Amino acid sequence: MAISSQEFPPRKRRPSAGSFISPNFSDSKLIQSLLVLSLEVAELKPLDFILRRCSASVIRKSSLLAVLLEEILRNPICFLPRSSVLCFEEIYLVLQRIKTLLEDCLVGSKIWLLMQNETVSNSFHEMIVELSTLLDIFPVKEFDLTEDVKDLVVLIRKQCWERKAFVDHSDRNLKLEVLKLLHHIKNEIVPDQSKLKVVFDALGLRDSTSCIVEIESLEDEVQSQVSENSKAETVALIGLVRFAKCVLFGASTPRSESSTKTIADLVCPVDFRCPISLDLMSDPVVAATGQTYDRSSISLWIESGHNTCPKTAKIPFEVTDANFKLNGGVSSNKAALEATRMTAIFLVGKLSTPSSNETASRIVYELRLLAKTDSDNRACIGDAGAIPLLVRYLNDVDPNLQVNAVTTLLNLSILEANKNKIMETIGAVDGIVEALRSGATWEVKENAAATIFSLSTIDAHRKKLGRKTRVIRGLVGLAKVGPTSAKKDALLAILNLAVEREAIGRLIEAGVVHMAVEMVDELPEEAVAILAAIAKRGGAAQVATSFACVRKMAIILRDGPESARESAAAGLVSVCHRGGEEVVGELAGTPGIERAIWELMGMGTGRGRRKSASLLRILRRWAEGMENRTIAFSMNNNVARMALRT
Repeated sequence: MAISSQEFPPRKRRPSAGSFISPNFSDSKLIQSLLVLSLEVAELKPLDFILRRCSASVIRKSSLLAVLLEEILRNPICFLPRSSVLCFEEIYLVLQRIKTLLEDCLVGSKIWLLMQNETVSNSFHEMIVELSTLLDIFPVKEFDLTEDVKDLVVLIRKQCWERKAFVDHSDRNLKLEVLKLLHHIKNEIVPDQSKLKVVFDALGLRDSTSCIVEIESLEDEVQSQVSENSKAETVALIGLVRFAKCVLFGASTPRSESSTKTIADLVCPVDFRCPISLDLMSDPVVAATGQTYDRSSISLWIESGHNTCPKTAKIPFEVTDANFKLNGGVSSNKAALEATRMTAIFLVGKLSTPSSNETASRIVYELRLLAKTDSDNRACIGDAGAIPLLVRYLNDVDPNLQVNAVTTLLNLSILEANKNKIMETIGAVDGIVEALRSGATWEVKENAAATIFSLSTIDAHRKKLGRKTRVIRGLVGLAKVGPTSAKKDALLAILNLAVEREAIGRLIEAGVVHMAVEMVDELPEEAVAILAAIAKRGGAAQVATSFACVRKMAIILRDGPESARESAAAGLVSVCHRGGEEVVGELAGTPGIERAIWELMGMGTGRGRRKSASLLRILRRWAEGMENRTIAFSMNNNVARMALRT
């Protein structure tokens, strides 16, 4: 990414009704509305740290204009000439645009405003020039104004006439200092702390809270940019502010909050969830790395300055959809990446030195926030050596430290490289299992289960976890007694382990079949999917021994949610193959089951149609067998009766 002093392209500003529609008022109402608007602008506060003179000048001119309008309303005329009406309407529109720009500047990012201060100054200047032009043609003689007010009109005209926009030298110098900081970071030079303090003090970012607000404002700015380059620049600014916040003001104070979207939200079914947004994909596209993403999510990812796969962090890629090419769109955002790397190294360094639980909790919480953002952040944290340090706190006596540690590991585990690091770290798996079984809060247990799920998405890790009886029993225990969200995470982790045939015996021994049957009513999609997976991989006989299981799966096939109906059909096929005629008879006795099978055959997915067709054939063969047995039984009875007669 090239960092220069060139202006940032202007962002898209929020629309205002007054910016596009002329006020449709009567003459007096028009002037009253214009007075109200001018007073609203006059009551706004000038900007504190950037564009102070420019914003104060605009506000002062609006205040003087309000005096003129008040005088006109005190001495109304019966009829306004058309020229006056048009002039007032145009002034109204200009003031509305001035108000919108001022409000944007007041509530937006300070550092972003600094980086485009020339552009904003020009915008203010252009609107003031428009106002000056309108005042030049303002028909002063048509109104009964005092001499003082007439002089005031002349004063406003003079003040509005400026040949060029004013840019404060201190703003320009401060902008150059920020660009130098970005340049140093891009070149892997850690910024001097004293210089950071001077710059951030000048920006009014003087504590952790103001920096957090600034980061949130910059994140909003990313969404508002119209240029890929400006989006990348904004991401770099986020990295700079985050680094400065940690270095100057320390890690954030942990606050009570529900965990970031858990890995459980990635599935149900997993193939339909976007790894970036964690939501169901509405427009999926496939990257060259083989990962599938929602089109809007991967677009935003690339536009934000990334050119690697978010999930695998591998080399630059292009989406295979012919109408959706992403390669070459935006260069890698080196400054943002280096800022994140420096932040991670700083935090991990602090965590590695002896400190109080309160300090450790703040640092771990900061890592948690950093790890929830994207794969670049997760990679930097993992490479900085955070994982062994986080493992220390998985079973800490402080519940907040415990939950932040396990949630940070959960966020880190989304990246494949970090999955391997976690599995290779001594004590990591045991610590996660202990958090799962005896965590201080349900959130600790829930996120521990979600971490096990995340780790088990890799074949080798899934095999290793499936061999651990404590992992399986911990998940089953959580699924039985936890809150619904925790139960869901536990069931999804169990479902992943059930992919391995050698884990089926341990799952059955731990009571997974009975537990899943009990959970069908509360979480039908996950519970039925587990029963189907166990039945498919050698546990059909155990599932078939429970007629309650067969009945519940049949009811789900008939009345359950669409995704659960397909799993129910698959499970019933496996169970019926191994369970014999009694199981098939139990299924056949379910009212409306054949209609439900026909519906799935007509409207289900390819897999759903295949399974429902297989199930229908099983029921037909069973019915034919029953008919043949009935005929044979009847014939045997007739032969017996004839024998008795003779």
